[in-house]
Amino acid sequence: MAARRGPAEGPSDDLSVHELIDGPTERLSAEALAAIRRPGPADHDLSLAETHDLSGHASSVEATQDLAGHAGAVARERVELARMPAAGPLYRRALLGALPGLGGRPAAAGAPAVELAVGGIAVDRAHLADYDRVCGFRLTDRLPATFPHVMGFPLALRLMTAPGFPIPLTGVVHVGNRITLHRPVTADETLDFTTYAENLRPHDRGRQVDVVLVGSVGGEEVWRGVSTYLGREHRPGGGRDRGERSPAPAGSAHWRVEPRVGTHYARVSGDHNPIHTSRLGARLFGFPRPIAHGMWSKARCLAALENRLPDAYTVEVAFKLPVPLPSTVSFGLLPGGGFALHDLRGRPHLVGLVR
Repeated sequence: MAARRGPAEGPSDDLSVHELIDGPTERLSAEALAAIRRPGPADHDLSLAETHDLSGHASSVEATQDLAGHAGAVARERVELARMPAAGPLYRRALLGALPGLGGRPAAAGAPAVELAVGGIAVDRAHLADYDRVCGFRLTDRLPATFPHVMGFPLALRLMTAPGFPIPLTGVVHVGNRITLHRPVTADETLDFTTYAENLRPHDRGRQVDVVLVGSVGGEEVWRGVSTYLGREHRPGGGRDRGERSPAPAGSAHWRVEPRVGTHYARVSGDHNPIHTSRLGARLFGFPRPIAHGMWSKARCLAALENRLPDAYTVEVAFKLPVPLPSTVSFGLLPGGGFALHDLRGRPHLVGLVR
């Protein structure tokens, strides 16, 4: 999922998604990396929109604590699904909804007051091995920290394509992702997933919302992912301030990212957004050629750090400049558990932190 750039802007090679969202690139110091995990503005819009019937399954209302630590509880309707949704029809629904006269909807005032859940999701070992190969992980029975995101992604996609979700899926920008692995998870374990949205808040470029996905085993939370998405809106005074870029850290490895990365990762992740797999699809959203999935970039960086990672940790990244396919990227380590992915001109694709 990526930013949509208007035809008037054109496919400028100097235009980064980071500049569209946050302004000039900050110095990639330990302080800058720490800033990735700072909370957003204090005036988050936590109002609740009307809850819609998403499945017809029996549901119950639960009080769920706000992840950001805000006082009080958020009442969400819990909807239990019989099985994991299929991603394909959900993408088709989102694309049709983006066409004039075919289901477009006004922006909701708040995050939907609903929590989707599905239980008993087993690990497909062949799928895991295929994912490991595409992302560069060793073939083991231990799940990479990014793999539960793939397992539960269709559930989150169901939430994001449901009536009442405040940001249209088409053209959305995935600006950040934080994963907490509480303990190692192995391929012989069965996971239960829940997902909900929270912290809808204004942004200089539109509105942001966090989509939370939680994986549990036997009632114990073992994994949590928080993806931050930006829905771009045209607002007065929203011009870019390019500023000056700080020198990139020296890369410890150069990786050639071939076009097949887009189609291969789409196959193992279920994320078939055409901007990653089709030149025509990419051009429709303002990119001259397909771009790599942000979560592939994060997974590839974690694969490079695999020997350094503890059994339990949190890894968070901010997605900056898209990785065009094909291209060559530079991976480098930063002080204090940081890492970064840059292009060969020193511009950041991704900056992350393990703690």
